[in-house]
Amino acid sequence: VFEDFDAITKSVKIINESEEDVNILRALSANVDFKEDDFDFVHLSGAWARERHIVRTSLRSGMQSIESRRGASSHAQNPFMTLARKGSNEQNGDVYGFSLVYSGNFLASVEVDMYSKARAQIGINPFDFSWLLKPNESFQTPEVVMVYSSNGLGEMSRTYHKLYRKRLCRGAYRDKTRPILVNNWEATYFDFNADKIESIGKTAKELGIELFVLDDGWFGKRDNDNSSLGDWVVDKNKLPNGLDDLANRINNLDLQFGLWFEPEMVSPDSDLYRAHPDWCIHVPERHRTQARNQLILDLSREEVCDYIIDSLTAILKSVNISYIKWDMNRNMTEIGSPCLPPERQRETAHRYMLGLYKIYEKLTTAFPNILFEGCSGGGGRFDAGILYYMPQIWTSDDTDAVERMFIQFGTSYGYPQSMMGAHVSAVPNEQTGRITSLDTRAAVAFLGILGYELDITKLSSEETVEIAEQIKF
Repeated sequence: VFEDFDAITKSVKIINESEEDVNILRALSANVDFKEDDFDFVHLSGAWARERHIVRTSLRSGMQSIESRRGASSHAQNPFMTLARKGSNEQNGDVYGFSLVYSGNFLASVEVDMYSKARAQIGINPFDFSWLLKPNESFQTPEVVMVYSSNGLGEMSRTYHKLYRKRLCRGAYRDKTRPILVNNWEATYFDFNADKIESIGKTAKELGIELFVLDDGWFGKRDNDNSSLGDWVVDKNKLPNGLDDLANRINNLDLQFGLWFEPEMVSPDSDLYRAHPDWCIHVPERHRTQARNQLILDLSREEVCDYIIDSLTAILKSVNISYIKWDMNRNMTEIGSPCLPPERQRETAHRYMLGLYKIYEKLTTAFPNILFEGCSGGGGRFDAGILYYMPQIWTSDDTDAVERMFIQFGTSYGYPQSMMGAHVSAVPNEQTGRITSLDTRAAVAFLGILGYELDITKLSSEETVEIAEQIKF
């Protein structure tokens, strides 16, 4: 019980005290029964570039649920739900919130029985899940954070915001104003060199920007998205003097330097895959489906986790990096691990999450002064599990100001604004084609963590003045 924050957390630990093996098929984290069903089911749903729109429907007889079976909490649904009393709104009415501190497959459901009683449940999705528990072993489910408000949805949201900012987020940046950044992606994509990056940095400094972030394309032979994921060594064709030289050039402009990684993935066209073709999630002798020309590394394997930790540590120790954008651009298919016996194959997806959290823990502990930002094709893994390790998450790949109002408002139901990355991008917007004023784009981005994602070297004189004023504000 978090008395000062008006919240309750719940989880389940299963201990096998018998002398026999126990096979767990279902292990949810919270179950709450209500004496009536006079509620609306409120949840956050959408798709890539349209994440976390608010959906509100009446409870009905039978089962209503949201879930992810994609190996991540997903763009489609969020591990958060609310039961809101009929007629309740932002300021008034009884509201019960459920937020799962987990980043993988989940199930959140409400069942109304024949007597009009409602049962709410949330936890790891039983789909494609089992866990073999040997004698004297235990299994720990993720925590659920439960909040009650008698003053509508607004009070519920503020409770989550306070609790997550002070009791879930950690690290040096938890209570700090975040640096205003510019990301080079929409300015250069894969086509850049050190001089081009430095020219963007010079303009950034003139505008008052504090952090420059080098996005995809700096490693391996990465001229498009067909290769090199897993080969975390600098591309000397683009940066012949290395990453450290570029970081120094940016630092000499009095800017911090940040870097993009996608550490959980591997390209079939990579040195890593050629050396270890069995290191990806797959079922032996079955087809390996690629998405975005990549496969997912098997983080249920200790040696794979160690490789990621060692690869990133080598870079972070040799280059003055202040910020990491941690991306993850595809979901799981053919979920299996050749290192697990047949009776443990359905443990793969959860073991992956445990491996990922282990990597996060090691790196964020070893480099406490680096600001880590989570990303998953935008907002595909925007959840409280990530927030424990990373104080901010890229809210969506859709940077259109109008669409972002819906995305950011929905996200704010369960997550604080200090968690939401929000950037001003070029128009027409790349995702929607919409044209909005620079003033409107900034006004929406101000409601999260402000950044810029456009070629600032091509601004008009009027835009240059306006952006400098936005940053000053």
